[in-house]
Amino acid sequence: MRTIYVAIALALLGTLANSTPALAQAEGSRDVTFSRDVAPILQANCQECHRPGGIGPMSLLTYEAARPFAPLIKHQVETRTMPPWHVDRTIGIQDYQNDLSLSADEISTIVAWVDAGAPEGNPADLPESPPDWPDGASWLLQDELGRPPDYVFRSPEFHVEDTGLDQWFEPDVVLEGLDEPRWIMATESRPALHSREVTHHGNTSISKFGGPGTPFDLYPDESGLLVEPGQTVTFNLHYFPRGHEVEDAYAEVALWFYPRDYEPKYKLQAATRIFSSYKELDTEGSQTMLIAPHSTGITQNYHVLEEPSWIWSIRGHQHLRGTGQSLEAIYPDGSREVLTKYNWLHAWSLTYIYDEPVQPLLPKGTVLVLTSYYDNTADNPSNPDPDQWVVHGRRTGSEMSHIHLQIVPLDQADFDQRIAARKQNDVAGG
Repeated sequence: MRTIYVAIALALLGTLANSTPALAQAEGSRDVTFSRDVAPILQANCQECHRPGGIGPMSLLTYEAARPFAPLIKHQVETRTMPPWHVDRTIGIQDYQNDLSLSADEISTIVAWVDAGAPEGNPADLPESPPDWPDGASWLLQDELGRPPDYVFRSPEFHVEDTGLDQWFEPDVVLEGLDEPRWIMATESRPALHSREVTHHGNTSISKFGGPGTPFDLYPDESGLLVEPGQTVTFNLHYFPRGHEVEDAYAEVALWFYPRDYEPKYKLQAATRIFSSYKELDTEGSQTMLIAPHSTGITQNYHVLEEPSWIWSIRGHQHLRGTGQSLEAIYPDGSREVLTKYNWLHAWSLTYIYDEPVQPLLPKGTVLVLTSYYDNTADNPSNPDPDQWVVHGRRTGSEMSHIHLQIVPLDQADFDQRIAARKQNDVAGG
């Protein structure tokens, strides 16, 4: 949803510029400069997207490029809108392996720089040249896993019209060239570079490998998903016209396998399990939702765990009226705990990977409470039309809400062993 993001950014910039008479030197402000203090923060956290050819709406590679956006940069980091990391900091688990957020000191440095008039400083203080940013032609997981993917397949091509409503493409693909069953340890999905702009999101089944917009899935330790020769995989690709035709849009998926002689301890049936925050109406999966014009609302649903479970990560999904979701556990003893709560921005589909010491370990009989929040008023900047009644649907203008969990079922002995080890680590850590 880059178009929406750009529009909001430019509107915010105009508002902030008008509300800030001047970026004059503030009394008592910190002695900070772009070259020495701000540029290293931008390089480490922002420039991979905010550069020519990146998905950000403006470049932040140089002082000259960044200086006109100083008020917007301040607003975005103060409100923790950017970098995109939307976990509610007031409740729930706060430790994640892939936390993109800035530290409080980094935020105060940027704010102080803007309040001081956004000085450039000495260009000699600039950090070394930025790294070679990903160009979209190489796989993101290749560096982390230390090797290229073992197997790559792609969807057929699809013609995206220049204008009109959402379009879906759901072709089947037979996995050819595999000579034996293999256990998958990680997957990565991406749209073709030339069709990235029109690719809303996508996923694949049998296994929900992942999808453009949520680039990759590393499976939990010692877990894997079996893929077999000749297996059929179905793509579910959601395209949205952007004012020009794309005749050969497609997506591709990369798989990394465990060694041939390795059999994972935890044999997954799917990369993620999808839990809904709606009540199902029938066996076809139709779901209830009705949001009145100029109103806010919630949906909530409950799921009982039939075996002890270990949660590795959480990823939400809503549309334009969605504003956030939460995951709560009601334990068999009646106690309750909010595990995660996050805000929702439709421009981003983020996976939150829990740090190992705090990955939820849930006993059999735990009730998962999924709650989703909506704002169908004019106060929601993403809302295309607050006068509309909103119902469930796949189209962007409709609404839906579900949560993907990377969840591993455990036997009771394994669960008890993990709980004992965690308690021992807690005692050892003081």
